[in-house]
Amino acid sequence: MANKDLLSGVVHKVPEDLRKELTSSKTVLAAWNGLTPLARNEWICWVTSVKKPETRKQHITRVSTNMLKGKRRPCCWPGCPHR
Repeated sequence: MANKDLLSGVVHKVPEDLRKELTSSKTVLAAWNGLTPLARNEWICWVTSVKKPETRKQHITRVSTNMLKGKRRPCCWPGCPHR
């Protein structure tokens, strides 16, 4: 699957570790590309805003899991301060 098929956010670019997760499955990729640019931006910022590497790994896994459950934005998070 080509990385060029992966859409980005409004402010943030998709980091490589998140890109790898999102392109690992056609279903996850379709769910990601079905989000609005602002929603994709929220997920990217949610992943990159954490301090610990282990928390970041958990967030990356939760992105695909939550999108497959139909969630379009991170839950219980104040949102991206960069937009």
